[in-house]
Amino acid sequence: MPRPHAETVTDTDGRRYHIRLGVFRSNTRGHHKQHKLTSEQTRKAFEVGLLT
Repeated sequence: MPRPHAETVTDTDGRRYHIRLGVFRSNTRGHHKQHKLTSEQTRKAFEVGLLT
């Protein structure tokens, strides 16, 4: 997914939020390479496909 990719989500109260998933993914991958993620964060990131 490209860095500028964003998604719009709606919470249970009907409020809408724009989530910048591309930035989140890029930052997560960078932190993984710099060994800044905990083992739990790394495991979850692999499970959802952020680090594949």
